[in-house]
Amino acid sequence: MKQLVILLLLVSFCALACKKSKSPGPVEELPDAEIKTRVVSSGLSHVWEMIYGPDGHLWITERGGKISRVNVQSGAVLSVYMLPDVVATGEGGLLGMALHPQFNTRPWVYVVYNYGSPYREKVVRFIYQNGTLTSPSVIVDGISAGSIHNGSRLLITSDQKLLVTTGDAGNGSAAQNIQSLSGKILRFNLDGSIPADNPVAGSPVWTVGHRNAQGLTEGNGRIYASEHGPSNDDEINIISKGANYGWPSVEGYCDKGNEGTFCTANNVVEPIMAWTPTIAVCGLLYYNSDYIPQWRNALLLVALKGSKMLRLKLNEAGDKIVDTEEYFVNAYGRLRAICSSPEGKIYLASSNGNADKIIEVGK
Repeated sequence: MKQLVILLLLVSFCALACKKSKSPGPVEELPDAEIKTRVVSSGLSHVWEMIYGPDGHLWITERGGKISRVNVQSGAVLSVYMLPDVVATGEGGLLGMALHPQFNTRPWVYVVYNYGSPYREKVVRFIYQNGTLTSPSVIVDGISAGSIHNGSRLLITSDQKLLVTTGDAGNGSAAQNIQSLSGKILRFNLDGSIPADNPVAGSPVWTVGHRNAQGLTEGNGRIYASEHGPSNDDEINIISKGANYGWPSVEGYCDKGNEGTFCTANNVVEPIMAWTPTIAVCGLLYYNSDYIPQWRNALLLVALKGSKMLRLKLNEAGDKIVDTEEYFVNAYGRLRAICSSPEGKIYLASSNGNADKIIEVGK
């Protein structure tokens, strides 16, 4: 009997030990991927926006007014539409673009561009049909434009709203004027109406105090924007409803002269990162794919003057940048736009003015 009891105890101990040994351990980090680049297309001019479309093509805008689809395998550039009323003056012209999230059933294409005399900016929604764009519908018009500081990046958010960044068009005081659409981030329903939950009833203004935001992305339940400073304080901001981002009274952090007083009085939101001297921050992408694991949970930022891509590693909460790393420095010149494929490949677009390229970043 004693031997039987000992045997049963040994069997129970073994069962417990085996069960314990099968419990899952910590999740292993994937090894860093070896990064490779490939030029997809060249011979383009001032590429401004680039989106990986549901049709497996890259949709791009060129500042002169041309909208195209690019075959990522062959590099063939297929013209979709040439906007007849675009006026490309200085930094102005055809700028941002967005595609409806349910593009297969609602083939809506949103673009923002400068036109006319006096110089103005508008957002227009088209329908993609039979290989071209038809049925233009104006979302917003009459935004002041200039040879500098026109914005303008478009983003359709997870709550099905259209965000539009506008620059101050060289008039800094407009950014704090709630009656002006300049120097703002605007928010619309996808049909062009104004959401009922905007900060001011009947107004598309979502945030104020922007100099010239040209990057906009969503991730971690947050909206991030990149914004050009003057000769100092390029910024990365987290965008919050009704917030004030300080321009022109505040440049970067609330740390100079009378900035602190203005920041306190106006509840100014400080950037989570700033660069002095400036690098001309532009296209911005939240990346969280395992395809290139070392870039997971990071903002990928392209720069014009800096001629590079930066990986800005975020903390778990997504409210702080904890590490930065640079890539492709001076390899392709000024980089304006960035997007990713569903697989996790990255696409960069240069904006040098001639022989501009689209570059695929893979492994």
